This record gives sequence, C-alpha cells and structure tokens, in this order.
Amino acid sequence: MNDLTQLEVRIDDFVATLTMNAPPVNALTRTLNDELTLALDRISEMDEVRAVVLTGAGKVFCAGADLKGRASVIKGPGDLPAHSRRTRECFHAIRECAKPVVVAINGAALGSGLAMVASSDVLIASEKASLGLPEVDVGLLGGCRHAMRLFSHSRLRRMALTGMRVDGAELYRLGVVEACVPPEELMPKALEIARTIASKSPVSTRMGKHTLNVIEDMSLRDGYRYEQDMTAQIGKTDDAKEAQRAFAEKRAPVFTGR
Repeated sequence: MNDLTQLEVRIDDFVATLTMNAPPVNALTRTLNDELTLALDRISEMDEVRAVVLTGAGKVFCAGADLKGRASVIKGPGDLPAHSRRTRECFHAIRECAKPVVVAINGAALGSGLAMVASSDVLIASEKASLGLPEVDVGLLGGCRHAMRLFSHSRLRRMALTGMRVDGAELYRLGVVEACVPPEELMPKALEIARTIASKSPVSTRMGKHTLNVIEDMSLRDGYRYEQDMTAQIGKTDDAKEAQRAFAEKRAPVFTGR
C-alpha cells in the first residue's frame, strides 16, 4: 500500500486501519476516492486482513465532496457521469469489501462522508462526531439514499432540507451508532470490535457480510431462504467443522479461512 498518498494503511493482528489524510478536512478528492476504492478492493483479497477500521486524520472524518477541485475534474462532456460513477463505486467498495468495516467517526462526516459511514458495517462515534447533509446550501444533493439506511423519514428530510447536523450523542440515542465515546477512546473501541471480528472464522464473517448485503432488500421469505442456503454452505467449510470440534472439546478454535 506504499503507492497511496491520501490514505494511510496499517495492518496489525489481521486488522487493517485505513486513515483518510487529505488536509485540511479530508474532502473526497479524486485521489482519495480512487485510493479508497483501490485499497478496499486489495483488502478483499488479502488473507492477512480479516477486518477493517476506517477513520479520518485530524478533526474531521470527511467534509464531503471536494468542491474546490470539482472544476479540475469536470471539464467537458462525459466528465460528470464519470465522476459520479467513481464516487458511487467508492461507497460500494466499502459496502462490498469482503472484510467487515468498522467506521470510527472522529469528527464531522458530511455528504460523501455520511455515505461512507452508512456503507460501513459497524459504526462508532466520537463525542465530537456529527453526520450531516449540507448540500442544500451549495445547490447540490448529498448521500440521502445512503442516509435512509440510518435515519427515520422525518429526521432525514429535516437534515436534507435544512442542513441540520446530528451529533454523536444524538446518533447514539437514535441507535445509529454502537457507541459514543470520548475522542481518546474512539480508536481503542473501534479496534476492540474489529479484533473481535478478526478472531472469528474469516470464511464465516466474509460469507456473513455478503449474505447481509444480499438479503437487505429482499422480502422476509426470500431473504431468510437465502440465509438458510448460505448457512448450509458455511456449514460445509473446514472452519465450521473446526468450530464445532472446538466447542465440543471446550477449547479455542483455530481457523484457517477455509
């Protein structure tokens, strides 16, 4: 990952920590967008990574689209659709990453930043975190469809139509995030959860996340049937058999990812 310039990647104990570092506010530049997509695609195929923590350097998680750099990216016919496609794929790279993603929201996550948060699997907020859709003030639209996965009808529309931000404590009250902690406890908490995920069978967590993504928009009947089919597939793996042996023998399982 030494070829990345606005994204720092560190791998320890089967956990990859991705830190967006595009000063001053981690706006989603063309470079950061492409590097996030590239890193997450690579991680999907790296056996040495079983879980991911995504966060931002500095006081802001991600301030949203890079409006200052927009003119250099969108210059002529075809540039806007291409830009929109790249942005979509960045969010999908988080959601479709084969490894579960824990997002540590260290500060404001606005527009595109909110979409990144909503695309992650487990959400942890700092007391200084906030989510918002400020695009109404600059004549644009933000990640409203992504935000629908987090907020109620009224709250989302209030955010989109007024630019209202929701702070960490309120996010926790609403059940949007798993925890709202002091800033110094944010990364330890996120890493604790990521390491717990990484301690499980990597084949089970990979197939489990894939299943959750697939059944999210299915009917109850179809979704549960798909889940049952995937359970049958997981049950045939070496890791599943090892988990059952370890349970019977009252010992910790040793997973191989097969």
